[in-house]
Amino acid sequence: MAMKNRDSSIIYFVLGIYTLMVNWYYNHNLIYLLLAYIFWPLYIVYELLTGGLSHGMWKHIPLSYFK
Repeated sequence: MAMKNRDSSIIYFVLGIYTLMVNWYYNHNLIYLLLAYIFWPLYIVYELLTGGLSHGMWKHIPLSYFK
């Protein structure tokens, strides 16, 4: 039972970091970054619904930090 919770918490953490990367890519604002950190599940759903991650942006954004 403990392993299942651990796996889900790792996924939750990785998705949170991914959301912060997306937010910083589009906004470059520390206040928005803090708000995205607090409300990251809502923010990632917002980006998905508005098309911010369409046309390959879902993979371009994280890769842009390592170039």
